[in-house]
Amino acid sequence: MKGNKSQTINFIRQIINNDLACGKYSKICTRFPPEPNGYLHIGHAKSICLNFGIAQDYGGTCNLRFDDTNPLNENVHFVESIKNDILWLGFNWNEDIRYTSDYFNQIYQYAIELINKDLAYVDELTIQDIKEYRGVWNKPGINSPYRNRSIEENLFLFDKMRNGCFKEGEACLRAKIDMSSSVIVMRDPVLYRIKFCKHHQTNDNWCIYPMYDFAHCISDALEGITHSLCTLEFLDNRCLYEWILHNISIPNFPNQYEYSRLNLEYSVMSKRKLGQLVNKNYVEGWDDPRMPTISGLRRRGYTASSIREFCRRIGVTKQQNIIEIDALESCIREDLNINAPRAIAVLNPIKLIILNLPLHYEIYIKMKNHPNKPEMGTREVKFTNQIWIDKSDFREEPDENYKRLVLGKKVRLRNACIISSNYVKKDTEGNIICIYCTCDLSTIGKNLIKDKNIGIIHWLSILHSQPATFRLYNNLFKIPNPEIEEDFLVNINPNSLEIKKGYVEQSLLNAKNNMAYQFEREGYFCTDSLYSSSDNLVFNRIVGLRNLYSKLNK
Repeated sequence: MKGNKSQTINFIRQIINNDLACGKYSKICTRFPPEPNGYLHIGHAKSICLNFGIAQDYGGTCNLRFDDTNPLNENVHFVESIKNDILWLGFNWNEDIRYTSDYFNQIYQYAIELINKDLAYVDELTIQDIKEYRGVWNKPGINSPYRNRSIEENLFLFDKMRNGCFKEGEACLRAKIDMSSSVIVMRDPVLYRIKFCKHHQTNDNWCIYPMYDFAHCISDALEGITHSLCTLEFLDNRCLYEWILHNISIPNFPNQYEYSRLNLEYSVMSKRKLGQLVNKNYVEGWDDPRMPTISGLRRRGYTASSIREFCRRIGVTKQQNIIEIDALESCIREDLNINAPRAIAVLNPIKLIILNLPLHYEIYIKMKNHPNKPEMGTREVKFTNQIWIDKSDFREEPDENYKRLVLGKKVRLRNACIISSNYVKKDTEGNIICIYCTCDLSTIGKNLIKDKNIGIIHWLSILHSQPATFRLYNNLFKIPNPEIEEDFLVNINPNSLEIKKGYVEQSLLNAKNNMAYQFEREGYFCTDSLYSSSDNLVFNRIVGLRNLYSKLNK
């Protein structure tokens, strides 16, 4: 069965098509193997869409297997967040969730098998010495003085490691391969290390834990994975992946294939670095809407379909590059332009009084919930003689390119009427605090032909609007590639979050969590799942409107 025609036939799908055509496999099995030491980010979304998407399109299966071989930084909270992210993105895993720790007994026995074949030994060099002995890429390494221990002694010492007779860092199990290999990962890599800490799945049953490179290929083989897909930083590790499987008595032999990781402008794609942002309080948590985590993007207002579409568009290649943030933003913008209802919000309010309307004047103005989707219906917004408009929509001095409200000029209040500004009131510091206008009574509530010479601004009744907080998110970093600096934190943008106090329609009083709207002339916003309530409306800016729109209204 060939891949879904809606998908680009990338090099991985070509490999799969060939493997199926020649009868190498009758069914495809992939896996997604996250380490539960942090929240997943947009780079993991690419891997999720790839692995689960291939399984769906080829009628195969995709396993969710947690790589829980480093219990020091792992916990159940991260496990749950990862599960939620995968389900939210629209995918599900094959059968029960798997953990590498499910295979600890088998992995341990394969380590003993390597010792019995004189292909592994217990080393008592310090971690620093192991690093120094390994050498550099253009200089061969040096054999450990413990490398030529007998099989019997290595079995005895490995058993001591298993039973907690060594302290952390006093001993480890290393593969015996080639200390002069041009591939540094093949210079007697560590297979097991000692860690005395409680494991979220196995409790205190183990005090030695397999390294990822040793456990991962064995877990793939035990599960019958056909195509083990990983990012390019594991290219050299493929040699070790294959060496281990060749030298143990395991029936299946998966193949590893590498593709480029997702690097996104103004972001870092490392759980370790994202953890630093959280732990040092540069952000409010893993799900902060400025974070490139899936949870952060979800809270900000991104939809699962927009992220899937983004992953589809960037494709799967072996070319390393940095994806422009506009590519991600265009996906959510296109999604919400079609699906988000319209509403009115005033983020920088200034009072406007219409002098020729009675003090208690009040009518309903009918507005479409979407200009191109009549099935979304209409709503009624109250219009009174005292309204809020945005400060940016008024100037005292005329400007030929300025199409909004100017003293002595006309402007259209959207769906309401045409007004002319007469004079302003200022405070003692010269700041405008109120604009006084008159309206053309014959235009109230009329759907008049638009005059290109008259601009349109949005408004809200002061008496019938709801106070709201707006959280405007900007790029978390000041430069497109923050990782070019040794300390990536020096490029943190101090203005990555702006908070404004304004007003929204009363119809949004009971807006659901993460419900997205297009606030006319402002951008796309959604209610914040953490802070917003009926007593305290808080909206996150998901993304601004197209630049073309702002140019037309200058």
